[in-house]
Amino acid sequence: MSVRGYTGDVTVGGPADVRELPGLTVTKVAVGPFDNNCYLLRCTATGEQLLIDAANEPDTLLRVIGDEGLATVVTTHRHADHIQALSDIVAATGATTVAHPDDAPAIPVPTAALLRDGEAVRVGEVTLRAIHLVGHTPGSIALLHDADPAAPHLFTGDCLFPGGPGNTRNDAAAFTSLMDGLETKVFGPLPDTTWIYPGHGKDSTLGRERPHLAEWRTRGW
Repeated sequence: MSVRGYTGDVTVGGPADVRELPGLTVTKVAVGPFDNNCYLLRCTATGEQLLIDAANEPDTLLRVIGDEGLATVVTTHRHADHIQALSDIVAATGATTVAHPDDAPAIPVPTAALLRDGEAVRVGEVTLRAIHLVGHTPGSIALLHDADPAAPHLFTGDCLFPGGPGNTRNDAAAFTSLMDGLETKVFGPLPDTTWIYPGHGKDSTLGRERPHLAEWRTRGW
């Protein structure tokens, strides 16, 4: 699956993959022992930059950030593999830290701005809307860029991957909560063309994943 040369297929130690959207550049890079994906978003009108998940390898992330600085770093959830470079990145760039209030207390770097369901965070002239999805953690969020409603872009953290929802550790209530959230807040309102950028692994689309919702419910993970 590729769009104008972008595949989203990155490996730790390998090059970043860059996608040009109207008004926004997305740079995806894989870091660390858990193959975490980090996404640098750059507003093409202003040059302002936002990082989704300072997961690991701060030197790698700083090279990707470059000389234009970093205004904001959003942590999609509190798990340790998504925050290993957060302290170093904030120290080097002075970026404002953002997370959902239900996960912020467990993140060792203080959260400067809380982001709740439906609220917006901006990178230059581009607006991202938070979608709160309870289950993988209490405060997991996805970030939606829907400047073009016919072709949205969704950064899902560890809530949604190619092949299923995020790990809920055999907790039936957490799994049901996550699936309910995905169906009502993601698959329900968003079109099949929605591009999914997950916290690990390859990209996908809602259209590719939608036929398997009942299968995921039945298997329980």
